[in-house]
Amino acid sequence: MKNIDKIIQLLKKESKKWKYPFVSDWARVVKDPFTTLISCILSLRTKDEVTAKASIKLLKKYNTPRKILKLSNKQIEKLIYPVGFYPTKAKRIKEICKVLIDKYNGKVPDTFDELVKLKGVGPKTASITVVYGFNKPKHIAVDSHVFQISNRLGWVKTKTPEKTQPALEKIVPKRYWYDINELLVQFGQNVCVPVSPWCSKCVINKYCPRISVKRSR
Repeated sequence: MKNIDKIIQLLKKESKKWKYPFVSDWARVVKDPFTTLISCILSLRTKDEVTAKASIKLLKKYNTPRKILKLSNKQIEKLIYPVGFYPTKAKRIKEICKVLIDKYNGKVPDTFDELVKLKGVGPKTASITVVYGFNKPKHIAVDSHVFQISNRLGWVKTKTPEKTQPALEKIVPKRYWYDINELLVQFGQNVCVPVSPWCSKCVINKYCPRISVKRSR
């Protein structure tokens, strides 16, 4: 359907020249659901290189809920600065750590439905934690890149990332659910950028109807 197989195979070949998104790469190396969850929270509205520095500063030493709860909000803020909304994120991280200890015995729940009960954890963060933190591709994680590109390609016709996730899960074969977030984020960072995408050097441009693209290079 909609050339999904061809597009994903072409993007997989092309992605070898691009850097992995930080959060999924961190999860691949560290293999820890808690630090994947926290690094994903740090990544919201924040550039990848800033997320990387903040995650390493905080989580290299404070890599469990109990360790983070020993820190004051100001200490967390100092460690994660300058991620977007860092005072709010410091507060949320402490709140989440307390709930994990009180309700889940210090462990991160491994289901989407339980994760979204945590304050500050939306569908994207929950999906990334399940898919990459637990290595369970049971969902498609949708951020702004996945939302925008899947609409440009005509795979879906949605107004928000939250509505894009179930729409994509209906049409994308499950064998691609692990890869698709990484591929589309890499593609969106390097070629299919939000403003004036590089259609002239796009390997999938013959399959793309360029929906809502007003200007390209």
